Amino acid sequence: MANRSFEDFTPGRRFTFKERTLTADEIIAFAREFDPQPMHIDEAAGRASILGGLAASGWHTSAVMMRMLCEAYIDGSTSEGSPGVDLMEWKRPVLAGDTLGGHCEVLEARVSRSRPEIGIVRLRAEVTNQRGEIVAISEYVNMMRLAGKDAAYADG
Repeated sequence: MANRSFEDFTPGRRFTFKERTLTADEIIAFAREFDPQPMHIDEAAGRASILGGLAASGWHTSAVMMRMLCEAYIDGSTSEGSPGVDLMEWKRPVLAGDTLGGHCEVLEARVSRSRPEIGIVRLRAEVTNQRGEIVAISEYVNMMRLAGKDAAYADG
C-alpha cells in the first residue's frame, strides 16, 4: 500500500530534497555517455569555458533532480507517471564538488474529469547548490491515484 496518494498533494505542500554532491568522476561518466561536450568531460576545457570548471550537463542535473523527486515523494506514492514537463531551466552551472538540494512544491491539484480515480498534480521543483543559488527549475504534472483506488493495479 502506498504511503501518499492524491489527497496528500494539497497546493502549497513542499517536499525537501536529500542533498547530493556531484563528483568529477560521475560528471565525466554521465557526459561521456550522454553529452560529450568538452566542458563536461575535460577539467581543463571546463575551466577555459564560460562555466568556470568541470560542469555537469544540464541533462545530468535534470537526472539528479528526478532522483531527488523519487526520494522526496514519488517512491511510496500512488504515482502513475507524468504526461510531460512544461518547464525545464538550467539557471547556473553545476560544477564538480557542488552539493545539490532544494525542494518541490505543489502548485495545483485536481481530479481528472475523464479518469476520476486519478488526480492531476502540478508541481514546481527548484534545485539549489550549497550556496542556496537556484541551479535548475522544473514545472511538471504528476498523475496520482486517489486513496482507496489501488484495486486497478490488481485488475491490470
